[in-house]
Amino acid sequence: EDEEDLSELPPLEDVGRPAAPPREDAQPPERGAGDAAGEPQEWLDVLGNGSLKKKTLVPGQGVDSRPQKGQDVTIRLKATLQDGTVVEEDPALTFTLGDCDVLQALDLCVQLLEMGETALIVSEAKYCYGAQGRSPDIPPNASLTLEVELLAARDAPDLELLSGKEKIQLANRKRERGNFFYQQADYVLAINSYDIALRIVGSSSKVDFSPDEEAELLDVKVKCLNNLAASQLKLDHFKAALKSCNLVLEHQPGNIKALFRKGKVLAQQGEYREAIPILKAALKLEPSNKTIHAELSKLVKKHADQRNVETEMYRKMLGNPSATSTPRKCKDKLPWSIPWKWLFGATAIALGGVALSVVIAARN
Repeated sequence: EDEEDLSELPPLEDVGRPAAPPREDAQPPERGAGDAAGEPQEWLDVLGNGSLKKKTLVPGQGVDSRPQKGQDVTIRLKATLQDGTVVEEDPALTFTLGDCDVLQALDLCVQLLEMGETALIVSEAKYCYGAQGRSPDIPPNASLTLEVELLAARDAPDLELLSGKEKIQLANRKRERGNFFYQQADYVLAINSYDIALRIVGSSSKVDFSPDEEAELLDVKVKCLNNLAASQLKLDHFKAALKSCNLVLEHQPGNIKALFRKGKVLAQQGEYREAIPILKAALKLEPSNKTIHAELSKLVKKHADQRNVETEMYRKMLGNPSATSTPRKCKDKLPWSIPWKWLFGATAIALGGVALSVVIAARN
């Protein structure tokens, strides 16, 4: 289906980005009661553009205790709207720092927390639930205030030592996070989450898996690849989307979603001749699918138009002959009815005589 591409949301930004120049109409930042000239301000402008700010409420154990990207962290979280309505509370939320498992506001700010620190984070909507919001409690384009306490940080588990069940659960969490970003129309972060899930599924293991676990891991891989292709297609990354579709079809040649998306990718590249048979194969597997019907009908028409354009182009290249005109027969005949082979023979004899004359003259 032709969905509207709403992928104008910004990609994940890195902490430490240069501060934007101050606007003329900007208000001076808020100061705490004990702030003096030359001392750090109470609010930290995390990205330098005023859209994400952090303030320490309870100091932590020092800068050296800050967590690192890739570690699993546990925080206490309380999220409220601007009017003070509490929309989320979690006494022990655990996630992998830097994997976009949670709101971008948390992923960006928790790495700045010290162990045991409690902080207040004020974030604009684009680093929370964006233009979509979260029905029914968070309206679209809603800013959030997050109260966060860093409780623990530890290294992520070794993927090689995970059991089949643990690996499936971890990969599915990353995949579901990708689905969240896809629904938010943030296809860049969706691709990031699907890539992480695929790395987990494809990682080597020192643990033996049962046949059922192997089959389930393959199912997770196929789902991630299909969703990855959908996200890449939204961003017009046609080459990458085609690769993702082909990887699915290597495992499941009859996967309808992969066939459909491969057909769409080829169609976007103008390869109608290759796209049409693929969509026909998908339609044969699911004849009642209206989406495939509509896409196939559209491509057949485009292909016919393309062939008409090519025909007209070739006609012009050949001198623009009139389609209605027919070549005229030559009515004038030679005055002598001499067969062509006689004419060629006489010419050869004449040329031979000339050559013989030249040879004789040379000898004399």
